[in-house]
Amino acid sequence: FLTRMRLSGMPMRDLQHYISLVDAGQDTVPERLDMLLEHRDIVRRRIRELTLSLAATEYKIATYGGSTGPDVAALDTATEL
Repeated sequence: FLTRMRLSGMPMRDLQHYISLVDAGQDTVPERLDMLLEHRDIVRRRIRELTLSLAATEYKIATYGGSTGPDVAALDTATEL
């Protein structure tokens, strides 16, 4: 979980705070939930921004006559086989 949070862009100081909350016990669950809800919003915003950046990149590749390659969803499906 911590590795995924770090890969998703959660700052180390926030991860350390999260760990300290876990260590503090059940009374900190509402604060942990708030942290995760806020982080989810950040991740969703980053995904939207990256999706737009990818679309712009794919468009420019196509205008230069390049192939944009398989869609990301197609790659995800291929790795499941």
